[in-house]
Amino acid sequence: MLTLIIFIVLLALLFDFINGFHDTANAIATSISTRALSPRFAVLYAAVLNFIGAILSSEVAKTVGGSIANPAEIDNGAKIVMVALIASIAWNLFTWYYAIPSSSSHTLIGALGGAVIAGAGSDSLNWSGFLGIIKILILSPIIAFAAGFIIMWIIKYLILISGNKSRSKLNRIFRSFQVVSAGLLSFSHGGNDAQKAMGIIVFALVAGGYHVGLDVPLWVKISAATAMGLGTSIGGWKIIKTVSKKIMKIEPVNGFASDLTSSIIIQTSTAIGQPLSTTHVITSAIIGTGSVIRFKDVKWGTVSRMIMTWVITIPISMALAYVLYKLIFSIF
Repeated sequence: MLTLIIFIVLLALLFDFINGFHDTANAIATSISTRALSPRFAVLYAAVLNFIGAILSSEVAKTVGGSIANPAEIDNGAKIVMVALIASIAWNLFTWYYAIPSSSSHTLIGALGGAVIAGAGSDSLNWSGFLGIIKILILSPIIAFAAGFIIMWIIKYLILISGNKSRSKLNRIFRSFQVVSAGLLSFSHGGNDAQKAMGIIVFALVAGGYHVGLDVPLWVKISAATAMGLGTSIGGWKIIKTVSKKIMKIEPVNGFASDLTSSIIIQTSTAIGQPLSTTHVITSAIIGTGSVIRFKDVKWGTVSRMIMTWVITIPISMALAYVLYKLIFSIF
């Protein structure tokens, strides 16, 4: 059991590392696109703030570790976590290879649900907690789109009444704002996304009898935060290109509005202990703010393909984890 737990911890840290470079685009794509930050500095900046954000909270980790199933009572808990992580890593690498900004959160939650059903039966899945998380995952992009649209409309109105019509001056102002907003978004991303790996480690520790309760040990916080920070420092350049160029042309004003919108929503969700998809929130905010500036310039074909990936990620991850569990433990 100890060997299995160590292997699970390493898998969870690998997941967090991949999450770091897979989701780097979330926090820095807009600032790179508008040249508010250089790519190299933006990645390192995001890595540091991801690490800090990951250290300072643990409410989301408790939700992931205890709301989908009870790790203290479930059968085969450690095996379930191992398979969920393998399935999540596989899907993350697949979507990263094809430059699709999918959600690490969706795949982890879906895979854990599928693995629980395969390893302990559907009665062991806390359906209310599981569906509650999925509801937040579904609603948050819609809220992000609407909030981004409203915030961008307010900023546009304030610019109009100020009488400042100099495009170059406005770009300089909002590029400087983006330095702050990109940092806030990186901090917010770390505070929500890294905790999912922390929660899954705690789940495995409790299931294996090595921990009691859902509080996150300090070593787990530091390990997960470090893994995400290192992953972020690698940079997910394929997805950065998709988010920054293939959705629409991002200007400093809507880049700032997108970052601000996303940070508010992610911080709110983190404060109430709810995991959400930072990928979906940020991308939806970009689409919402961009729709105010030039609706027809949004590349809706790219958006529709991304939405399709969002829709299929949870069921595919559930099915993948279910099949993997049955295959692995029918052989061994």
